[in-house]
Amino acid sequence: MDILRIATAGSVDDGKSTLIGRLLYETNSITQDKIEALESASKRKGLDFLDLSLLTDGLIAEREQGITIDVAHIYFSTPNRKYIIADTPGHFEYTRNMVTGASNTSVSIILIDARNGVVEQTKRHFYISSMLRIKNIIVAVNKMDLVAYSQEKFEAIKAELLGIAEQVSFEGQTLQFIPISSLYGENLVRKSAETPWYEGETLLDSLEKFSTQNSELSTIQARFPVQHVVRPKTEEYHDYRGYAGKIASGTFLVGDLVEALPSGQISKIKTIEKFGTQLESGNAKESVVITLEDNIDVSRGNMLVKVGEQPESRKEINAKICWLDSQMLTVGKTYLLQHGINRVKAKVTNISSVIDIKNMSLSNEAPADGGLKLNEIGWISLKTASPVFADKYEENPANGSFILIDESSNGTVGVGFVE
Repeated sequence: MDILRIATAGSVDDGKSTLIGRLLYETNSITQDKIEALESASKRKGLDFLDLSLLTDGLIAEREQGITIDVAHIYFSTPNRKYIIADTPGHFEYTRNMVTGASNTSVSIILIDARNGVVEQTKRHFYISSMLRIKNIIVAVNKMDLVAYSQEKFEAIKAELLGIAEQVSFEGQTLQFIPISSLYGENLVRKSAETPWYEGETLLDSLEKFSTQNSELSTIQARFPVQHVVRPKTEEYHDYRGYAGKIASGTFLVGDLVEALPSGQISKIKTIEKFGTQLESGNAKESVVITLEDNIDVSRGNMLVKVGEQPESRKEINAKICWLDSQMLTVGKTYLLQHGINRVKAKVTNISSVIDIKNMSLSNEAPADGGLKLNEIGWISLKTASPVFADKYEENPANGSFILIDESSNGTVGVGFVE
């Protein structure tokens, strides 16, 4: 059974946690004891209904403030597939949590409060979803019960967001608009009688049809970052040399000619193994051990690629970056750049522009204050101490992203996407 990874996004109080709680409830994914605990907690809060948001707001601060702060991962399943939902925060100050939560998903559900329409955070989350190359976007216009299920209101929100999509969407991205009420479960699992004018699918019906990220990554160029060299200390496997890791993208077959980067040495795949079983092929996101017919120079941090599909060797990188740190990103600063499991020193040589999310416009000049601030998105140039074998993010998301690490604090301060 395949797994579909989903991220929720939206502004504060748009109802993300309630939406997820309702999906769990309607798919019978909540045990009876949890339902009873929810009923008790809802009564203690003075509510006359089941507060399903309490299922996902797990931190004490979240429950006290009624907001989502951390990224919660929620699991549920239907007879057709399994789901993992990243419930991401709506506050501007937690935008970095939204970026990390949505970075490994196939579908983004962006909620909009029908009363408020498209707000700045809606634009920000839509832009980030497009920046992350999330192919499938569901715009769930929530709290329709508070606008009397107005078709006019729904269509106005749809028209405004479609206008924004023309500026930031990429070719192949799909948008679907669904009017819902998370509180009452309208158009989530069953079609609502309150919206006879809506002829589309329910939210769950739509989710059941999307392809997973793994299936999409398997069709692009093959990349295998080596995490560990397997050399057993036993007489039986005295001459065994395997390379363990997770296939980032593409498909490798036994017999494929592969090149080891950065050495450039070439060999042929002898075996592909998984839990002691030999396979004919290995696909994206599979953790395997690959053995080669020749003892060439391969170590942790190196990459195996098919001959003829080599990525560009880069010591100068132009990238779009989302800044995650309270300390400003400035030209001349040195960071550690981690691409996959490979880590090199990198120096910021230029900040060329920054995105104005509010107006959905791009400034073609460096920030007036000289740097990128927390949660800002901009274009930068980096110079690395040694080559990085990265693809353009739009061509291969699995091999086109990186993080920047502050050497003094060892904290992740930026997420970058190779241009």
